[in-house]
Amino acid sequence: MPIVTLPDNTLKTYVHPVSVLNVAEEIGRRLAEAALCSRVNGRLVDLDYRITEDASLVIITDKDKEGVEVLRHSTAHLLAQAVKHLFPTAQVTIGPVIEDGFYYDFAFERAFTPEDLLAIEKEMHALAKQNIPIVRRELPREEAIQFFQKQGEKYKCEIIEGLSDRLVSLYHQGDFTDLCRGPHVRATGKLKVFKLIKVAGAYWRGDPKNAMLQRIYGTAWAKEDDLKAYLFRLEEAEKRDHRKIGKRLHLFHFQEEAPGMVFWHDKGWTLYQQIVGAIREFLKAHHYQEVHTPLILDKSLWVKSGHWEKFRAEMFTTTSEEHAFAIKPMNCPCHIQIFNQGVRSYRDLPIRLAEFGSCHRNEPSGALHGLMRVREFTQDDAHIFCTEEQIQTEVSAFIDLVFLVYKRFGFCDVGLKLSTRPLSRVGSDDLWDKAEQALQVALEHKGLTWQLAPGEGAFYGPKIDFSLKDSLGRVWQCGTLQVDFSMPERLGAKYIAEDNSRQRPVMLHRAICGSLERFIGVLLEHTAGHLPLWLSPIQMVVSTITDNQIEYAKKVVAQLKTRGIRVVADLRNEKIGYKIREHTLQCIPFLGVVGDKEVQTGTISVRLQNAENWGPISVAEFTHRFDLAMTNFKMEE
Repeated sequence: MPIVTLPDNTLKTYVHPVSVLNVAEEIGRRLAEAALCSRVNGRLVDLDYRITEDASLVIITDKDKEGVEVLRHSTAHLLAQAVKHLFPTAQVTIGPVIEDGFYYDFAFERAFTPEDLLAIEKEMHALAKQNIPIVRRELPREEAIQFFQKQGEKYKCEIIEGLSDRLVSLYHQGDFTDLCRGPHVRATGKLKVFKLIKVAGAYWRGDPKNAMLQRIYGTAWAKEDDLKAYLFRLEEAEKRDHRKIGKRLHLFHFQEEAPGMVFWHDKGWTLYQQIVGAIREFLKAHHYQEVHTPLILDKSLWVKSGHWEKFRAEMFTTTSEEHAFAIKPMNCPCHIQIFNQGVRSYRDLPIRLAEFGSCHRNEPSGALHGLMRVREFTQDDAHIFCTEEQIQTEVSAFIDLVFLVYKRFGFCDVGLKLSTRPLSRVGSDDLWDKAEQALQVALEHKGLTWQLAPGEGAFYGPKIDFSLKDSLGRVWQCGTLQVDFSMPERLGAKYIAEDNSRQRPVMLHRAICGSLERFIGVLLEHTAGHLPLWLSPIQMVVSTITDNQIEYAKKVVAQLKTRGIRVVADLRNEKIGYKIREHTLQCIPFLGVVGDKEVQTGTISVRLQNAENWGPISVAEFTHRFDLAMTNFKMEE
């Protein structure tokens, strides 16, 4: 006689085992029709799942995030079924849900074409209209292997062979069967709003030593309007691709001789230095000491810190005089070396060491993506050495600092996530308890909304991750704060406590932007290249109409430069309309024009990037308005 507890604490008692769908039907027809899956005692299950004992039950619809994910995963299976119909010799591998969609990897003798994708999508719609029931069943592991061997699906067999489960679950929909834990919708008729996006290459299990597969990406939504909005965002994201903006604005480039490493041009490096300068101001105001540490260090230091064991494959190495060295992938062990110089007292703490540290990581070539994923990058890194009693204060102060910096760059929608201990970690459970509690208490005291991410902490400590939402609604994880009791112990960091005993400091790893390269990529896509005035590499261009104004234009530019304005002259023998269009595409905030009239009156005609026209004004008036614009921007912080 199972008793089912609903989210509103309503109790429903049944004489016999009951399916989730039966419970939904009893609650109401609309709920039963809208239901996609359910959560029984916290576990996601199909609607056909039978409740045999007392349980809590949540019915999940497309209004829930989990419901949309089930729609997407079921659509991935629909994709696989359509591919098998059209290309029977294709082998299916895996098809997980990803952010805003799904993908499925296939082994096939030739590359899928755009025409193939159209045909596959058409077949998917045809299968969806048939409203084919989707049925789950469990098989003993060996029977499942035999089943897929008969189907010729070697990849499915390999997956099952790697499982330790005695029973594995299969999902049948018509003539197609797939290996899956589920849950899924009850029939293909629920799958109505989807679109295939693209096809790309992907190695089996992500290993370059394995076969190259074809990955078909798709998206699925509950409503047609949601799909249209997503496709619009994709189109906008394509226009805002930071690689295109970087090329158009002459900011940076990449080339094969230095994969994953940026060639910064003058304008790009100006932008870079403006960002560094702004962060440096915040660091000084919050009493950080800026340091600089070596790029290459002996292997022994990385072994002691634990990085060699965890990240050896991602580290660039070299040798000299029979010694093994590593190019640093992060700065933390180096900062402990600075802390360890001399005797530290409890009176010295907290000590905040900051560095714009150049780091290198041997990312797979297939994972490189413009500024977003590089091999050489700079972190706005810092490490705070403090006592256990100071953790709360330092965490709270850093959270305030993060929000200030993000607001300075125009990001006001910030998400927070608390990530706790992973399975593979260093340090005792007692230390992890202290560290996790310290972060959670700090978040609660700030009154902030945050998400829990169990098991996603660093190998040495839990962390708070800070994510930015850009103008297209995309989320980018940038900042982080990690509590570490272990590395100071590994590398011998000590301070003299008030009772003259030697104690180990707590080490807080923290970054605001993370990789400066990636942050610039996010910023360029967020603004579509229309950077705020204070960040624009060139803030003004003064263009001549004819050669008669060249000397006057040079004089105006010299005057503006003395006021700290980043300005250049365009003295080319081109039509003024052409110059203005070109500089508008270059996203330059102020466009100045000088002709004979401006020379005679000692003025410049100024128009703004947004097409606002100030008309002819004196250089002094322009600098006044410019300074006012810069002041107003700072006041908005």
